[in-house]
Amino acid sequence: MRMELTSIKDAFDRVSKKQKLSYSKTQEAVDKLSQEIEKALRILQEAPPDAPLEHKSIVAELKKKLQEIAPISQLEASQKELNVALSKFPKILEKTLNPDISKACRNVEFDTHIVNQIIASFFYRQGMFEIGDCFIAETGEAECSARQSFMEMYQILEAMKKRDLGPALNWAALNSEKLKQARSDLEMKLHSLHFLEIAQDKNSNEALNYARKHIATFADSCLPEIQKLMCSLLWNRKLDKSPYSEFLSPALWYNAVKELTRQYCNLIGESYESPLSVTVAAGTQALPPLLKYKSLMVNKKQDWQTMEQLPIPVELSEEFQFHSVFVCPVSKEQSTEDNPPMMMTCGHVLCKQSINKMSKNGSRSFKCPYCPSDIDATQCRQLHF
Repeated sequence: MRMELTSIKDAFDRVSKKQKLSYSKTQEAVDKLSQEIEKALRILQEAPPDAPLEHKSIVAELKKKLQEIAPISQLEASQKELNVALSKFPKILEKTLNPDISKACRNVEFDTHIVNQIIASFFYRQGMFEIGDCFIAETGEAECSARQSFMEMYQILEAMKKRDLGPALNWAALNSEKLKQARSDLEMKLHSLHFLEIAQDKNSNEALNYARKHIATFADSCLPEIQKLMCSLLWNRKLDKSPYSEFLSPALWYNAVKELTRQYCNLIGESYESPLSVTVAAGTQALPPLLKYKSLMVNKKQDWQTMEQLPIPVELSEEFQFHSVFVCPVSKEQSTEDNPPMMMTCGHVLCKQSINKMSKNGSRSFKCPYCPSDIDATQCRQLHF
């Protein structure tokens, strides 16, 4: 992939170089024309007004010089070189990036209802309720079950963008026990933000009263944070010049919005990230190696549609790793329920089928592939990730 990007960059550099050269030649031709015209005008202004023959000779001389400069020929030549470079660049892009992604697709049956619900849920999650309703109506689906929940979440987040914490605090209070069970400090974060708003807009006494009523209850788990909040009152109106200037950072609001979104989705049984967004992002990473492998399969006459699993690894970023995966170092196959990972007495791990094959289904001991230990298959223990 790096080599492909390098070829694209080289082609782009060539186009850029031709464009700069064309511009330079064009500017040079225009400057020459301008100089000759200005020179002729000065001569005309200095010539006697009653000498028309002299005027004609000046204009004729100008015409001759302009023909010698031949600006049109110069511009056509430089533009032609640029056009050739420009016409080649899209072909290089098409060859390298291969926009025909359908080559990496397989004929897979999808549950249309589930797909429609995922798409509608994406629109509602983004606050695009009219588009979501239109999509549901056009597909003939029943109303998306998550619509009302996302409507409430969207209203809370929109209020937070306007520095209105009322709806968020009300929701956190109603779900206080569930947030504690999830070990979330969201309620504390929201009360802290409201405390800081009161301290800056009103007075320290009112902020203290709010802290006694709403923040003191978190003293067991958030004492250091509460102490910082109380000390920040000593710098009232000068918080930006204090050791507690961090309380003015927009990151506090951003983190609160992020945590509220995460916990809200968790409580309604939805993932924090939209399934559609995750699928598209993961597919974007997986597409280049799949396209490359598909092009190689043409020569090997292998059927893409009949493969049960990919013969090549498709590397995805850590954010797409949602559960532990074990690949047997001997068979190179991913573990399954029927072929779980097994830890041998020496501490190394292989899949069950590899152990059975090496031990002749437990009839004899075998050497560990990674150390000189003799392994008894009956003493291997299954691992659970």
